[in-house]
Amino acid sequence: MHNYFADRLFKALERGEPEPGQLLVAAPDIPDDRFARAVVLIIEHNEAMTVGVNLTQRSELAIYNIMPEWLPAVAKPQALYIGGPVNQQAVVGVGRTKLGVDMAKEPVLNRLANRLAHIDMRADSAHISEIMDGIRLFAGYCEWAPGQLDAEIDNGDWFVVPALPGDVIMPARADLWGDVLRRQPMPLPLFSTYPVDPSLN
Repeated sequence: MHNYFADRLFKALERGEPEPGQLLVAAPDIPDDRFARAVVLIIEHNEAMTVGVNLTQRSELAIYNIMPEWLPAVAKPQALYIGGPVNQQAVVGVGRTKLGVDMAKEPVLNRLANRLAHIDMRADSAHISEIMDGIRLFAGYCEWAPGQLDAEIDNGDWFVVPALPGDVIMPARADLWGDVLRRQPMPLPLFSTYPVDPSLN
């Protein structure tokens, strides 16, 4: 099964290059079950590492109970998300800016794409509420060593596509994985309805 996706589908694509503000969308048959139907937002990419947060894994922890000062800025559902398996004691913030916010004038924001920013968690939460349209907070992150992500992309495990600002604050019931695939050029939309459990199809 994996060879089908890696060879037939991957070779039909013009490969995107990973960079901040891009999404890594897990292939339907990605070998690592931890990343099944994952959509990872890249927040850092350089020669030493690639770092991102998984936008799809919500925890049962309410922001109100653990970081109440950030509640006004957090989009619904106001829960802590699991950004990845690395350093889950660290909190990573990303979000969508309000219209008209100039990120170049906001040192607490690191621009990833149009209206999409990585937030300095040392910032004043009240100020973040004033300039952000909605944010997500993530426990931990995903990290790849030099060459590791390139090898996984070459193997067809990930598709690299542009992020939209709204991807980081999708509603609870949204299927972000399917939505991202549907808006891509062919042939990726063909796999947007791939079932969570193929054995039930």
